[in-house]
Amino acid sequence: MSVEDKGMQKKVRGQIARRYVDASMVNVNCVGGTVYLTGVLKSLRTHQSVNLKDEMENISKLLRGVPGVRDVIWDVVLRT
Repeated sequence: MSVEDKGMQKKVRGQIARRYVDASMVNVNCVGGTVYLTGVLKSLRTHQSVNLKDEMENISKLLRGVPGVRDVIWDVVLRT
């Protein structure tokens, strides 16, 4: 993984951490401007009513605004 990809990975994790989701079981890989998110995305216990699909869309929009991010690919299982 290049230095740029590692830096982008850190930025992506920071953006996801600001949302009302538990992404502790989500793996983040960045390759050439494409962000790959895999694993399990869960609702936070304190925010059970959050719609995970809406949050995924919001996260995708935020990430596409990060300099260097060209695309966001999700391959996650949703758990409420």
